[in-house]
Amino acid sequence: MIVVMNHNSSAASVKQVVEFVENAGLKTQVSRGEERTVIGLIGDKTKIDRSVLESLQDVAEIIDVSKPYKRAAREMHPDDTVITLDNGLKIGGKHEPVVMAGPCTVENWEMLIEIAKAVKAAGAKVLRGGAWKPRTSPYAFQGLGEEGLKLLAKARAETGLPVVSELMDTKEIPLFLEYVDIIQIGARNMQNFSLLKELGKIDKPILLKRGLAATIEEWLMSAEYILAGGNTKVLLCERGIRTMEKYTRNTLDLSAVPVIKKMSHLPIIIDPSHAVGHWDYVPSMSKAAIVAGADGLIIEVHSNPEKAACDGGQCLKPKLFGDLMKDVKDLMKYR
Repeated sequence: MIVVMNHNSSAASVKQVVEFVENAGLKTQVSRGEERTVIGLIGDKTKIDRSVLESLQDVAEIIDVSKPYKRAAREMHPDDTVITLDNGLKIGGKHEPVVMAGPCTVENWEMLIEIAKAVKAAGAKVLRGGAWKPRTSPYAFQGLGEEGLKLLAKARAETGLPVVSELMDTKEIPLFLEYVDIIQIGARNMQNFSLLKELGKIDKPILLKRGLAATIEEWLMSAEYILAGGNTKVLLCERGIRTMEKYTRNTLDLSAVPVIKKMSHLPIIIDPSHAVGHWDYVPSMSKAAIVAGADGLIIEVHSNPEKAACDGGQCLKPKLFGDLMKDVKDLMKYR
């Protein structure tokens, strides 16, 4: 249930509604948008006397929300959520799409700083890189761990680029709070609810990837776990889903962009690299995502993909990434 307040409703009126609802034992979420203020009610609605609520000053209407993801729903938060990083970079809403780029995994300092400088020169605003890598084979390179995070932080200090890296275990959260600007949750952990609950307790942006075969509603319900814990800084990431098609690694669901924009207020980022699994398809899917209205891209870039420790086949070389960034800028006029 949400309470829509009259245009230009006073702070006192909003406070009165919040106090009435919370005195009945429910929680509230106040969203102040450009056009209206909405108060979300979370809890047992039978405890509320609807007729009294409707009679309170500046209450315009009461709307029942049937969706199971209350906090992630567009009805609860009519305006787009905009997430601001510590360096002032804004992601979401009407802001220019943000491109995150870098190697699949941090291999060494020389490689990392070379790529970081290249992607920054091309226009990327966030450096990506894996420290812990979830691999299908237990014998594949698993990442540098804490040392990888330290190298990412060192690259941030030298280039000014915020960093995003994947978290796999709750015990590593303190390290990520220290070294990382955006915590990525991979597709395999999308429904790791104990991990999501812990992320709800921290004040750090979370990039939540869609599960391998998850529906959009299941994806939003996972986001709800984080939001319900109090962390409102959630970015959704579409990275392709598993279908019967084998020609690409996954099937990139670009229809998720307009669907998410309608169903939720959360920003959506597209990961074309993991979706298609082949570098030569990444540019076209990246451009399509921008035209579709995505709030950003996360792209894998490597100076020497043939010798990359992880997923070299889907990495763009710096020159091709630079060419893509020029095209992305040109496509902004179609949004």
